[in-house]
Amino acid sequence: MKTAYLFPGQGAQFIEMGKAIYETNPEAMKYFDQANEILEIDLKTIMFEGPEEKLKQTEFTQPAIFLHSVALFKTLGVTPDMVAGHSLGEFSALVACEAVSFEEALKIVRRRGQLMQEAGNTNPGTMAAVIGMDDDDVENICERATEETDKEVIPANYNSPGQIVISGYVEAVEKAIEIAKEEGARLAKKLSVSGAFHSSLMKPAYDGLKSQLEELNIKEPNCPIYSNYTAEATTDIEEIRSNLLNQLLNPVKWTQTLINMKKDGAESFVEVGPGKVLQGLVKRTLNDVKISGYQ
Repeated sequence: MKTAYLFPGQGAQFIEMGKAIYETNPEAMKYFDQANEILEIDLKTIMFEGPEEKLKQTEFTQPAIFLHSVALFKTLGVTPDMVAGHSLGEFSALVACEAVSFEEALKIVRRRGQLMQEAGNTNPGTMAAVIGMDDDDVENICERATEETDKEVIPANYNSPGQIVISGYVEAVEKAIEIAKEEGARLAKKLSVSGAFHSSLMKPAYDGLKSQLEELNIKEPNCPIYSNYTAEATTDIEEIRSNLLNQLLNPVKWTQTLINMKKDGAESFVEVGPGKVLQGLVKRTLNDVKISGYQ
């Protein structure tokens, strides 16, 4: 039986995340203390004590979730058959399959969070959840809203069948919400986010991260990693590098990723990191698979 390990992205954070494992597992403790030294910020205290507003800032959220996920995974002592991560989680997945070192990934995740927060300030935008509609319908709604407002809105996260997050300029997202409701969406509402992630509004983050990603030391992974950008498995170093960058401006193809993992033999799906969001998405996407998680 093949086991797929999944790593969550932004939105899974909560106060006291990682505290229990830090206090009970010396191996995990090492990673938390190391992260504080590498980043020269007290990330551990932000995670354990907050304040919540600070933890929710993208520049802290991303390294916090990454640290929690990786420290937890390292305590499991397993070699995965395949890995994938949702958005930010792709970096956790790369450490899990030994393609990137913890230290280098942590630095680039911190920089990614800073750049995405800055891009949100430079190019103000928003995101919205659309529930109860087919992918094609949501894509058509985004095209209509873009045409009517002359501002971009696109599908940003294909999370599970009937659950898509859209992203773009505020005016265009609001128009898409209006159309989705008219077309019978069960729910269409704006999300509390600091930017229009996975859209062209993240171009400043793309430009800022490009040189750092080009210099990132990536080794051949010990198992296939499924990319958000393509939803396909790869072990090719340059493809991994390219996919990490393209991910910033393009949709997270999570539904397609899960389907491909099962098609390639995964029968068990294990979420590693804060929350249980990905376990829910697996349940809504796939039948006849085992689902579990470590928090």
